[in-house]
Amino acid sequence: MPSATTLLPRLPDAARVWVHPAAASLPDETQKAVRNRLERFVDEWTSHQQNVQGGVSILYDRFVLLAGARTDGNDPSGCAIDDATRAVDAVAEDLGIEWVPSLHVLYRTQEGEVAAVPRSTFQERAEAGTITTMTTVFDPSVTTLGAVRDGEFEQPAGQSWHANAFSLPEPA
Repeated sequence: MPSATTLLPRLPDAARVWVHPAAASLPDETQKAVRNRLERFVDEWTSHQQNVQGGVSILYDRFVLLAGARTDGNDPSGCAIDDATRAVDAVAEDLGIEWVPSLHVLYRTQEGEVAAVPRSTFQERAEAGTITTMTTVFDPSVTTLGAVRDGEFEQPAGQSWHANAFSLPEPA
């Protein structure tokens, strides 16, 4: 992942962020098309006649991040968020990108790959010991760019909300 200082450096920590996890790794040409299309959207993004300073990043070939902050310091309005959602969905439809269902759990396998599984499967894997408190998990529900920069998006399961939601063993 880019360092905290290099991830969308033009934007403040308070910028709102939306994480869209792709169901499969995005090829380089698809990533380029996603970035180009969403950067064009961001160039015209407004919220109640205020410009939204935004940015786009793709992490680990899977996670499309769209971030934005109004130039007056306020959060983007609901209408601006709706516009962003429509833009992301249109790009996904045009490029054949499938998003991970919202209730799936995203984690890094022992082989280092990003996996997305239903919650029941995640718990079964924890019971089998293939997922532990040290397994890296991803939290696409983070709401600010600062949270992503501070490591709340990607962290050991034992330090995230996953520790409260699942019975996770300590590593063997």
